[in-house]
This record gives sequence, C-alpha cells and structure tokens, in this order.
Amino acid sequence: MTVAQIAVTAFGAAAIVWVLWYFLFSRGPAVVAREAGDVQEVRVTVKGGYTPDTIVVQAGNPVRIQFYRDETADCSERLVFPKFGIDVALPAFQTTAVEFTPLEAGEFPFRCGMNMLKGLLVVEPAGSDRRRATSPHKLHETES
Repeated sequence: MTVAQIAVTAFGAAAIVWVLWYFLFSRGPAVVAREAGDVQEVRVTVKGGYTPDTIVVQAGNPVRIQFYRDETADCSERLVFPKFGIDVALPAFQTTAVEFTPLEAGEFPFRCGMNMLKGLLVVEPAGSDRRRATSPHKLHETES
C-alpha cells in the first residue's frame, strides 16, 4: 500500500466513526418546558437536521411543543412520537404545534419519519423539582 492509499483509508475510517457517533451516540443539552398558563410549552427549531436530543416535561400536565422547521430536507418532514400515537407533518418554514398530555413518568423516544433524527422526551413525576441534583434522567443537565 502506498502512503496515499493509507491516508485515504484512514480518513475514510475516521469519517465513518464520526458519522456513527454523531447519529447514534451524541447528545446535546436538554430543553426544559416552560409554564405557559396551564400548558407546558417548548419551542424547537429544526434546522440542518438538528433537533434537541432531550425535552423535559412533567407528567399529568398538558404539553405543547412548537416545532419550527427551518429547512426543506426530506428527513425532517415528519415527526413521530410512537408511545403517544403522534405522527405529524412538519411543513417547511412553518410552526407546527404538537399537543398531548403524558400521564406517566418515563423516557419516551421520538424521531423523524426516516428514523435518522432521534430525540428523547423525559417525563418527570408530577411536582418534581427540576434542579440538576434531583433529575431522574442520567443524560441531561438542566438549568437550576
């Protein structure tokens, strides 16, 4: 093997490892729902394939997640919350409100229609304190 072949092979292997890490193992910061009247509300911008990995809400209270899709990529045109029976279209450059009431605490995955972009809805027990030390979720950190 020549030096050029070794370099190209090493670069290709590094690129594969980065793509696998980015799509399967990377985690961003959590987004915690804010009280908006009697509804917990979160605003999310979907752009460049990015969506928050973790959204934190409390059980028993209505949730409204406002998804603004700031792109036209095919992968982000649908949003699926399998546990809650939600499968909605996200029109490009528009805000789509997704409303539901999680009744039980737990961790519930959500994804795009192509199953490439993935996130996690963390439902904390009703009345729980949202300080970092009391969070039941091991992957997110929230603001104090």
